[in-house]
Amino acid sequence: MRFLALGLSGRVPNAKTLWLFRERLTQAGAIDGLFNRFDAILRNVGYLPISGQILDATLVATPKQRNTHAEKADLREGRIPQEWQDKPAKLSHKAHHARWTLKCTKANRQDNGTMPSSDLAIPFFGYKSHISIDRKFRLIRKWKTTAAAGTDGARLREGLPDKSNTTSTVWANTAYRSNTNEGFMEKEGFVSKVHRKELHLKPMPRHA
Repeated sequence: MRFLALGLSGRVPNAKTLWLFRERLTQAGAIDGLFNRFDAILRNVGYLPISGQILDATLVATPKQRNTHAEKADLREGRIPQEWQDKPAKLSHKAHHARWTLKCTKANRQDNGTMPSSDLAIPFFGYKSHISIDRKFRLIRKWKTTAAAGTDGARLREGLPDKSNTTSTVWANTAYRSNTNEGFMEKEGFVSKVHRKELHLKPMPRHA
């Protein structure tokens, strides 16, 4: 609402209208072109990607699917069930690219004041939104969507970092730390500030 300068009394489309509009843009293959035009407008008014960039990913939930065993088998093989193809209205309500993953979260302190020995792993069904924002203005410069089971680190090598940023530094959490990614960033001219995983009973190493 703040971004579009809308008020509580403003006339805006309802959620269904926005969803249908988004679906038509997706079907027309217009999303990337519109995003690039929007980014160009930001640059023209002075919001250049500067001060380095931050990579992150967010899980996006979708309603759980009530599919038959045959439909599940088709999806696992990367096929869209024939019945869905014959019924476009039904297909439009099926998140056939969504997948299950485990969402790890910190366990709450127990009643006796102690902390559990392990974190919680919660089943999650849906998608994952991967973004790169510039560190100065916090505006999204690159994005990619995968199934929820898609690994964060692999996206770093699939065009997520923004080479047009005026600073080559890249910040990200430990999910992006790997020898492959470190080598990729060095080769592409990026300076890694990706977090390191904490070593058990050992002090954290300092960045060079």
